[in-house]
Amino acid sequence: MSNGKRSLYERLGGYDAITAVANDLLPRLRGDSQLGRFWAHRGDDGIDREKQLLIDFLCASAGGPVYYRGRHMALCHRGMRISESDWSVFLGHAAATLAKFKVPEAEQREVVAFVQSLKNDIVE
Repeated sequence: MSNGKRSLYERLGGYDAITAVANDLLPRLRGDSQLGRFWAHRGDDGIDREKQLLIDFLCASAGGPVYYRGRHMALCHRGMRISESDWSVFLGHAAATLAKFKVPEAEQREVVAFVQSLKNDIVE
């Protein structure tokens, strides 16, 4: 960046670190008694594709050199009936993952603010 400030992507540790977060978060979500229903009838290939889209989305959104080829958040979550309660459970798992990887407070706040900015596109 021209102003010398590192992107969130760089401060989080780049592609490998974001991939590690996705690899930790998705099994937490899939294994959750409330959220697991969203993956109950998905095959391994679909789950792997979804994970790659998540990684690409997070990397691109954090300012990394990755192009996100997926659909808009509102379109890909439409009809899933994601509730406020589901959202809260998701946020708890996301916080646990960020804590596990010892993501610094400033970056955690940026990540949470970004995720919260997506809520209206995801929660019905």
